[in-house]
Amino acid sequence: MRVSTEQLQQHLGHELRPLYTVFGDETLLALEAMDRIRARARGEGYSERAVLSADSGFKWNELAFSGSVQSLFAARKLLELRIPTGKPGSAGGEAIQRYCERPPPDTVTLVCLPGLDWRAQKAGWFEALDRAGVVIEAKAVTRKALPDWLAGRLGAQKQEADRETLEFIADRVEGNLLAAHQEIQKLALLFPAGKIAYEQAREAVIDVARYDVFNLGEALLEGDVLHLARMLDGLRGEGVAPPLVLWAIAEEIRAIGRVLEGVGAGRTPPQLWRDARVWGNAHQQLMQRHHRRFTRDQVEAALLHAARADRMVKGLIRGDVWDELLQLALRFAISAPARPPQKRGKMPAASQAAERSQPALF
Repeated sequence: MRVSTEQLQQHLGHELRPLYTVFGDETLLALEAMDRIRARARGEGYSERAVLSADSGFKWNELAFSGSVQSLFAARKLLELRIPTGKPGSAGGEAIQRYCERPPPDTVTLVCLPGLDWRAQKAGWFEALDRAGVVIEAKAVTRKALPDWLAGRLGAQKQEADRETLEFIADRVEGNLLAAHQEIQKLALLFPAGKIAYEQAREAVIDVARYDVFNLGEALLEGDVLHLARMLDGLRGEGVAPPLVLWAIAEEIRAIGRVLEGVGAGRTPPQLWRDARVWGNAHQQLMQRHHRRFTRDQVEAALLHAARADRMVKGLIRGDVWDELLQLALRFAISAPARPPQKRGKMPAASQAAERSQPALF
């Protein structure tokens, strides 16, 4: 059974299951989910707590043993199994599957895992956890969803902000949800309940954004030039190597080119994603929505520009590498009609006409 982090509070208000698994890359949401499960278990009388950490050298027979042993002082127990690597190995996988077949009575088990790729989620031990209990994935909050997430957090502390203010805060905390949580809490300390003005947020919220080079492709696809510029400036400030940034940009441009070629050849979506190496539902959905903004000529011109940037990275020609990367990204994003980045609503009519000139993916 799958439950989102947003649904967990409501789920726990109705029932407490014997087995929970929390995994995901978003540390804040994972910690909050685990805290909610612990609090509900304590409220139901699970007063004893045992923690097993499956580090190197961990003996997996301890899992079954710990589940079978009850304290002399508490009738109910919360057992936490932490697997920091997300890889229990063959012995651990078998132990987890056996445990799921016969979970111990009077015990709530909480399995804590990091982010897992789709292969790990298809493993027998993880599917056993999914079948036997409740699985909660702490998914990263995307930049697009971040303003609404911030609004929800402000609302929980009886504060609110208009869209412009929420977008401003989102720009300053993107990719760093733990710090975002702290900044929102700071607003509660600095200002009373009610509306947070833009000027108040600008003075109070510090820039704690952290950018992932592998998210550059999403900004390219969407044509959000302001976001692209912020990301590249942030990556430069964080000391990310220019060759990695160039690779990420060029790889997305090549993927768009392969998708356009595949659409023209009448390939099915699964064939397109495989040939273009577009992995993950989120990336595929973005590609599906935005690929028609581009043409093959734009892709070819951008790849020639990327080749020039590559020579600059290697020191074969002179120039500012980061300025060249910015020009490459912005020219490609701007060359295709896109919605104005400051307006996150409908596309301009010119963009819609450009999209209609391209073959449909589906």
